[in-house]
Order: sequence, then structure tokens, then C-alpha cells
Amino acid sequence: MEIRWLEDFMALARTRHFSRAAELQHVSQPTFSRRIKLLEEAMGATLINRQSLPLSLTPAGEAFVELCERVTRDVRETKDRISDMESEASARISVGSTQGLFSHFYQGWAQQEGLAERLQLNLKATNWVGEQFLDALDNGECDLVLCYWHEDLPWKDHLSEDRYEWVTLAREFLVPVSVADENGQPRFALPGTPEQPVPLIAYHSRGFLQSAIEGHLNRRKLPANLLPLNENTQSASIKALVKQGFGMGWLPQRMTEKSERFGSLTRAGDKRCDVPLEIRLIRLREPRSDDLLTLWKKLENKHV
Repeated sequence: MEIRWLEDFMALARTRHFSRAAELQHVSQPTFSRRIKLLEEAMGATLINRQSLPLSLTPAGEAFVELCERVTRDVRETKDRISDMESEASARISVGSTQGLFSHFYQGWAQQEGLAERLQLNLKATNWVGEQFLDALDNGECDLVLCYWHEDLPWKDHLSEDRYEWVTLAREFLVPVSVADENGQPRFALPGTPEQPVPLIAYHSRGFLQSAIEGHLNRRKLPANLLPLNENTQSASIKALVKQGFGMGWLPQRMTEKSERFGSLTRAGDKRCDVPLEIRLIRLREPRSDDLLTLWKKLENKHV
């Protein structure tokens, strides 16, 4: 049953005249009469007494018009609520965040800055990898990108100052960790040997973090004999595999808390192996809204 049939019937109940009701509904009288007939067939009852002048409602029609009023009122109120929700959502600033930062940084930061109600996470971002975050910014899929940044990103030149602006919200370290053995020592520890390399739960080469680890080890000339077992795009996946004892891995320092289920994580290398990172918030230089520009100036005053 179509909602317009209910509106037709209410118009007819008010006017008690087919022609006048058809005019109110902006349709021809034959079309209007056919819709009323279809409504009666759908309800399985005669709703209009066509023998009286003016037209009158049958007892079933009297009951049905009350139902129509309730239903159309509920539909109208629901539409208004949905419209308000959509307006509120469209007024929010869309953020694309890596999953690790969303889980362990974004929410606390947004609350602390008083921005939680003004920002809306784009859930599609959980499927983006590396440079795709900047592509999403270019394509209008988000207004802001929250991500790790470092000098060894192979596509760092994409972030040109003539097109983008950014602020560094915080600094972070990737820490090498392993599950501990019964003596509290790392089960898998750097540097390993060529004969016995350390099993590594690695990051995906297209992501933000693997190139940071490799660049840091090479620049510091730190020995590391590693045997990558697999690649993951998410820090949470690496953490889960490390905690289950499959190998060592580098995790953001915020994620290295203890876990009773799999045992505590412990360092798998000294602090020379800690990889420095920036946590950046990035936008297009040409802002898409005045609200975004206002928010950005507030963040610049605090972080620049």
C-alpha cells in the first residue's frame, strides 16, 4: 500500500467530493477514483458510501481515516527526524583515520579538544591503505585525514605544501615487542642471526609503518635478522599475532599494554630500535567549509 493512497483517502474524507479531492492531490479525477478503488481492494472493505450526497464514510471508512491520520503523522514526523539527522551529519566534518589511530588516539583526542560532536568518522577508511587516504581527501570522501607520518614514506612527495596543510597533533614511537617467556624475557628478540632470524609479524608494504621501520634500522645501522611471516595492514592484527606467540612485531607505544589472556608484552629490542613517528591531521589547502577553516585555525593555534 502506498502512502499517497492514505493521503488521497484523507483528502476525500475532508472534501466528501471526488473532483475536489483530486484537485487537492493534483491528479485527474479518473486517476484519483482508481487509486481510491485500489485502496479499498487492498483493505478488503468498502470505505466510501457513494450513494449519498455529499459522499459519506462507511463505518470501516471512519475507522480507517483515523488510522490514516496516525500513520501519515508518524511518517511525517519520522521524515522530519531523518532530515534533521542528515542535516546534522552533513554539517559534521568527516575524518578518515587509520584503524590503529582511531582505536588508540582519535577518540581521546577528539574528546579532549571538545570536537567529538563536530567530527564524524568515515567508516570506509578502515579499508584504505597508505596513499589511499590522500586520494580520499582529494576525491572529497573526507575533509580531514588522521594518520602516521615519517620521512621514509615512499609516496611522501604526494603531500605537497601547495595542495595540503597539516598539523602534528602528537608524536609516537613504534616499539619492538614480543610475548614474554616464563622468565619474563622476550621469546623473540632482536637482532637474531643469519642462521636463526627472528620471526616477524610485518606491516603491509603499502601502509604507513613498514617503510618507517626499515628506514630507521638502515639509517641507524642497526643489525636485524628478520624472517617476515606475513603482512598486515592493521596494528591490531599484528598485536593479536604477537600476543599469541607467532613472532615479534613493532607496535605503537599506546598499544603495548599488558594482556592477561596471552601474557604480557615485553621489549624485543632496546630503545635504539624504537621508530619515531608523527601523528598528523591533514586537509586540503582550500577548505570545503567555513566550519572546517574555523576548526583548523583553532588547532593551528594550539599545535603549530
